[in-house]
Amino acid sequence: MLTKNIRLLSIFSFLVEFSLYTPVAIIYFSQVSGSYALGASILGIVMLASSIFEVPTGIWSDRMGRRKTVIFGSWAKVLSVVFYAIGLSYGWLVIGAILEGLSRAFYSGNNDALLFETLADEGRSADYGKHLGKISSYEHFAMALGALLGGIIANFSFIWLFRISVIPQVVKLVISYGLKEPKSRKKDNGNIYSHILSAVRLFVKNPKLRLLSISDTVSFATGEVGFQFRSVFLASLWPLWAIGLMGTLTHFIAGISYYFSNQIIKLIGAEKVLLIRSIYGKLSGIIAYGFPSLYSPLILITPSVIYGAGQVAKNTLLQSEFTDYQRATMSSLNSLMSSLGFAIMSIVIGGIADILTPARALLTFQIISLPIILVYWKLFRDSQARPYVRRPLV
Repeated sequence: MLTKNIRLLSIFSFLVEFSLYTPVAIIYFSQVSGSYALGASILGIVMLASSIFEVPTGIWSDRMGRRKTVIFGSWAKVLSVVFYAIGLSYGWLVIGAILEGLSRAFYSGNNDALLFETLADEGRSADYGKHLGKISSYEHFAMALGALLGGIIANFSFIWLFRISVIPQVVKLVISYGLKEPKSRKKDNGNIYSHILSAVRLFVKNPKLRLLSISDTVSFATGEVGFQFRSVFLASLWPLWAIGLMGTLTHFIAGISYYFSNQIIKLIGAEKVLLIRSIYGKLSGIIAYGFPSLYSPLILITPSVIYGAGQVAKNTLLQSEFTDYQRATMSSLNSLMSSLGFAIMSIVIGGIADILTPARALLTFQIISLPIILVYWKLFRDSQARPYVRRPLV
């Protein structure tokens, strides 16, 4: 039977990603700011703010508690959408972006740790991958539904789109107060600097954790930037309404992949799932961008079939290597590197697209990320040579 925490966390996670405005945010931001450059900068500010707050919020979570961190993150998101909805000028949008970045930082690492430790309270930490997969599937179903409804409401009014978007965030805030602090959380009251240094040392000394972190950073920096940028490529092949439908379909399939991720991972193993996802993702990207056609968007949808299982596999392996005293901090450090990589690659892909074409830029990203396959191959080979044994909670 599911605990109250897991039930509430499932609803909470759905509402986190039930963002009606996300698919059309760049259009609204550009209208308010007066230019596409300034509008796009709001998205960059969100990621930059998230990077700045990443480690401090991870330390806060490890020292002050998971529940308090969720509540602070929820307040930040509510205020963020309110400032977006007011939207009197670019400055109001910047404040909203900073608050959204702060909210992302509060959630990053903390929510996964909350789930892991809630299960650990009942001696069910081995079920982490199963519950993470289902909860993550709800997030992607929320993205799919949000993209569909947001596009419809935006046709009538952007202002009302953002005003309505405040409602699910307020509901999410109320839910956050119903969560309970896990009893198995290990509180570290030591020096903050030694806390961070100790977490960094673990990344350096643990070879498996180091490989997982490097591959995750490169995958996110190249993959997520490519995912956000590919709408420019798709617009040259399909009409705008079809691109929105593609986004809905992509998230829906990814949601199904998340939901059945535990069964997939048990069947073939976490490391093998990561290897297969990487190989197929790169291959489909090279075909779609290297030989552009009306079928390219359909090809780009197919990796969603294994995307969710790959994410759960990666997260499960990372959580198993993190220490209990620094679980959120270590996750935040990992996210920090990914966010910084995203910021750098977003500039690189834009520069390549200006010189060449969007398709060539996206193809370049697929090629430069090919070495990741070798990292996943090593992880898979090591798992075959020495079967993985879950590290017990201490």
